[in-house]
Amino acid sequence: MRVVTTAQTQELDVQPTPLALLLLGREADPKSERGVECPGDLPSPSDPDLVERARKAKEKLGDKVFVLGHHYQRDEVIQFADVTGDSFKLARDAAARPEAEYIVFCGVHFMAESADILTSDDQKVVLPDLAAGCSMADMATAEQVAECWDVLTEAGIAEQVVPVSYMNSSADIKAFTGKHGGTICTSSNAKRALDWAFEQGEKVLFLPDQHLGRNTAVRDMGMSLDDCVVYNPHKPNGGLTADELRAAKMILWRGHCSVHGRFSLDSVNDVRERIPGVNVLVHPECKHEVVAAADYVGSTEYIIKALEAAPAGSKWAIGTELNLVRRLANRFAPEGKEIVFLDKTVCFCSTMNRIDLPHLVWALESLAEGNLVNRIEVDKETEAFAKLALERMLALP
Repeated sequence: MRVVTTAQTQELDVQPTPLALLLLGREADPKSERGVECPGDLPSPSDPDLVERARKAKEKLGDKVFVLGHHYQRDEVIQFADVTGDSFKLARDAAARPEAEYIVFCGVHFMAESADILTSDDQKVVLPDLAAGCSMADMATAEQVAECWDVLTEAGIAEQVVPVSYMNSSADIKAFTGKHGGTICTSSNAKRALDWAFEQGEKVLFLPDQHLGRNTAVRDMGMSLDDCVVYNPHKPNGGLTADELRAAKMILWRGHCSVHGRFSLDSVNDVRERIPGVNVLVHPECKHEVVAAADYVGSTEYIIKALEAAPAGSKWAIGTELNLVRRLANRFAPEGKEIVFLDKTVCFCSTMNRIDLPHLVWALESLAEGNLVNRIEVDKETEAFAKLALERMLALP
């Protein structure tokens, strides 16, 4: 590993980004909720009574608590979830339980924000560990997106552009989308969202995952790769000329999922050599060349349903988060279905895995004792515009 000193950085005329400085510990973000300390002491992860403690706290809370578990959570946490699913399904499930005073979201920060937006003011959303963020969501900040809109305005095309933001985005980005006439999408309905957007305008600004935007446009809508450009927020004018922006149909934000972005064409070719007759099934957050080489492509829910319908004896290589793949492999092994992780390299979602049993126990016990902890609360103005964008998605045909 080559270490670049401050002097070398100046010599190369490379300016560290605010995020880089934050990661290096040289700057602080006073507005960030991504702390690693809890007000109280966490139980030891080796405590053999953790499962029983979680069970008792949840039992004491009764109908006052509703625990949501994202598919990518580890099994030790999932066992306490009242419902499991992807981020949007879970947020809607929470809204459908108005009698629950506390929504404990075992997921990541943007998911808890979405749950707070969709639930009533009387309900309180809790994230067991505030450090459970999402690298993709963090790749698009409100300031960066506002600057991008200024670039589009200067290029004379802002009025033609409709923003479409992936569910995996912060409340601020969802609010920007709502304020500028756009909609939210999931990996399941991205094509419907883009069809709607192109009825409203001539171009789409797709945030924050470039791969889902590109794969949907090219694979599902028949566009070419030349119709897509990538806006890099770390370069002047996004690294694009005004002519390039005017010629593009899809302006893709330079963001990606750290888990799905690891899969490569070599991963696909390697697994086909190792397992003859294997079906390659990947998430549309994967790179375009991976999606193009796969047999099947779909959302997390699609992946689960495809494996449920798969015949006994079939072989599958899955390109998505490892906790889910391992759970599916164990679930369908008795049916004679062979399910493997697409890549040889083990890759969990590191931030999702911050929600572990000690944090869940701490959150549940705190609530059972009447102490509200780690509440996720979106301010009213942001909530109003974000909800507008979400409602446009819900109204899609």
